[in-house]
Amino acid sequence: MFSKNKIKFINSLKKTKYREIHKLFFAEGEKLADELLNSGIKITNILATKDWIKTNSLKLNGCKAEIDEIAEVELAKISSLSTPNQVLIIAEQPQYTYHLEEISTKLSLLLDDINDPGNLGTIIRIADWFGIQNIFCSESSVNLFNPKVVQSTMGAICRVKVHYVDIPTLINSVKRYPDFNIYGTFLEGSTIYNEPLDEKGFIIMGSESHGISEKIKPLINKKLFIPNFPIGEKSSESLNISVATAIVCSEFRRRSFSTQNGMKP
Repeated sequence: MFSKNKIKFINSLKKTKYREIHKLFFAEGEKLADELLNSGIKITNILATKDWIKTNSLKLNGCKAEIDEIAEVELAKISSLSTPNQVLIIAEQPQYTYHLEEISTKLSLLLDDINDPGNLGTIIRIADWFGIQNIFCSESSVNLFNPKVVQSTMGAICRVKVHYVDIPTLINSVKRYPDFNIYGTFLEGSTIYNEPLDEKGFIIMGSESHGISEKIKPLINKKLFIPNFPIGEKSSESLNISVATAIVCSEFRRRSFSTQNGMKP
């Protein structure tokens, strides 16, 4: 029988307060388990059914984490999923640093007060797909290690570096670098399909309900607008923030691909 104290401890990690105290987070499911086992993130505990442990015995060779066999009924008591999976992993929260000189040569996402865990997780997954290595979140954005965020990343949390910063301070710190643009998405501005886009810069995505905050708007020198089609006709009021992020990242990478391959943007 899995001890009540362990169940209580794992359930406590669903709250930001205790995740911060212990500097741990948990992830569920075979996909995330595979990603974490193949990453540099330190795993402290693996809780899994007998069948999962047997099936993945080769992957677990050399793993220094504490491995506990757990019955499905016990796993259901600690799972944050509506349908518990066969494995739950507890891991140390990765700590990342960044260097402005490196950031100034690349494309990064800046997220201004993103509150929905599913949106943040999906945006991290989008960044991973489009090769964006760094995401900078405002300090009031949803916590990276919220279980719903972790699940929504589908493993991208193992590759994309997420930093929590004061966004205006970060933007002001890169002003020393020439030709480094600060792009922002708005419901008006230059149509993204006509605007010149660089291979480096910050792309700012605003909150789901309020968009980009007033303190950040003056720091943006390139306003981007995703037009609806047919242009000028009535449509939905706005796009979901993760959908908008995917469109913007895709257009930046399309331009880069076209330039590298001698095609017209």
